[in-house]
Amino acid sequence: MRNKYVWSGILLVAVVLIGTFGYWLFGKGDFSLFDCLYMTIITVATIGYGEVIDIAGNVGARTFTMFIAVAGIGVLAYLVTNLTAAIVEGELTKSFRRRRMEKLAAKARDHYIICGVGWAGLHIISELRDTKRSHVIIDVDKSKVDKSLEAMPGEVFIEGDATDNDTLLKAGIERAGGIFAVTGDDNQNLVICLTARQLNPAVRVVAQCNETKNIEKIRKAGADAVVSPGYISGMRMASEMVRPTVVTFLDKMMRGKDESLRVEEVPVPPVFAGKTLASLDWQKYPRTLLLAVKKGEDWVYNPSRREYVLGPDNTLIIMTAPEERRELEKNMEGRA
Repeated sequence: MRNKYVWSGILLVAVVLIGTFGYWLFGKGDFSLFDCLYMTIITVATIGYGEVIDIAGNVGARTFTMFIAVAGIGVLAYLVTNLTAAIVEGELTKSFRRRRMEKLAAKARDHYIICGVGWAGLHIISELRDTKRSHVIIDVDKSKVDKSLEAMPGEVFIEGDATDNDTLLKAGIERAGGIFAVTGDDNQNLVICLTARQLNPAVRVVAQCNETKNIEKIRKAGADAVVSPGYISGMRMASEMVRPTVVTFLDKMMRGKDESLRVEEVPVPPVFAGKTLASLDWQKYPRTLLLAVKKGEDWVYNPSRREYVLGPDNTLIIMTAPEERRELEKNMEGRA
């Protein structure tokens, strides 16, 4: 497409130059180059007003004028047509893309909504992609949406203000399992928490907070968890200093080239209440390591698979690959 415009522009300039010097020759140098350029432009533009070079009775000059008119008008029409088509096509493409994204978001269930494509939002998207979790992305900045679509094809984006009810509804807030308020602005994150909680009281809300003085305000606005980038970075730096091997282990676990492992949580369906951990057929999940079981507010670390009896409110804490986590959840749901 770019080559079309370049060559069209070159041809148009060539026609104008040829016409200018042609009229200068036919005028035998009696007219200035500006007069000759004016003659060429009004011919190519089909204006034909105020001729400054008299070509009456000059067959050669008239033939040359017809050539300049046909060539110039043709090239100009081609250039204008392509520009118009590109503009219309671009607008139509954006309109179709917007509708397609809204339809995909309308089909999402138990998904996660990321509000803001900043540095935190990009890391969240990467993690959700790696762990095969459905998600929808919202950002008000059109340029960020376009860049993100180029870098992450296949993502579902909603262009709009995440503090607005209609935008969150388009993203499927009523059916979402969770929402991240990570716009980078504490005030906007607070409003997103409040709006999301009103539209879906059951949704889990995690918000970013840059100023620690705003943490309690964001919690009261409806956030289940508030994360401070300063606190997280400080803890990471301290860990890098006092326990570097542990940090290296966690980095390798999460960013391994062959496979990525995660520490995950899996709720136990009520049908398993009264059964032992061994009833979950752990041999089917060779890459899964059971770390702990959460029972209400209590924790049991490294429980015995043969002896520990599951309860209706248990949650398994496991280290596993995303595929095995999904398989374990699917098998547990199938037996429920």
